[in-house]
Amino acid sequence: MTERIKVWDLPLRVFHWVLVAAVTGAFITGEFGGGLTDWHGRLGTLVLGLLIFRVIWGFAGSRYSRFTSFFPTPAKLQAYLKGEWREDGHSPLGALAVLALLALLVGLATTGLFANDDIAFQGPLFSLIDKDLSDRLSGWHAQIFNLLAVMVALHLIAIAFYFFIKKNNLVMPMLTGHKKAKDHIHQAGDDHVANVSLTRFLIVALVSAGITWAIHDGLQLWHQQTSSAVNTKAQPVRIPNW
Repeated sequence: MTERIKVWDLPLRVFHWVLVAAVTGAFITGEFGGGLTDWHGRLGTLVLGLLIFRVIWGFAGSRYSRFTSFFPTPAKLQAYLKGEWREDGHSPLGALAVLALLALLVGLATTGLFANDDIAFQGPLFSLIDKDLSDRLSGWHAQIFNLLAVMVALHLIAIAFYFFIKKNNLVMPMLTGHKKAKDHIHQAGDDHVANVSLTRFLIVALVSAGITWAIHDGLQLWHQQTSSAVNTKAQPVRIPNW
């Protein structure tokens, strides 16, 4: 028996599609450069904020949004490979892909904070480190993006495989929140597992925005104030001529 169940809450779906748009925009602006370089940095900050939100939502979101519900343990992977996995939400292999994508994006956003292009762009935290380290992180930034591009390509291939071969549309549930589950065992509270309160979402969104600001601007202000205080103390005392 096939049943239509709700698995993805609205905040998770909004996060997913805004992240897709932000990463795509960051790639385009990074490739063209020039006057779009500043937008590359802004979109990178947006990606950072979205990732912080997703990490928190992985503990505060609805059942299928939480890391504990889909973390790919060896037992789950073994059951999936044997065809015995019957849970809803991300499959164990899908969960591995999700965690890999998130890890690469965290690495990309983090290195971007310190990166530079030797022309016009400097990450918001560039001044906190020396130029040699920034150059190394800039190289890592490019390498991580190449890995991310490979993972995205594999992700799209998997979506196409499920759609055309297994007749399973993985995109539609991320739009509507609902999926068709075969042999789903209805449990008490299933109708509400993907519903979250507006208050919870707003709290997580505000906390995420605050952490993003603290990383992007707060560290800069702290560094500037610290440097200013050190320079003030280091100034020699001038003895007036009488």
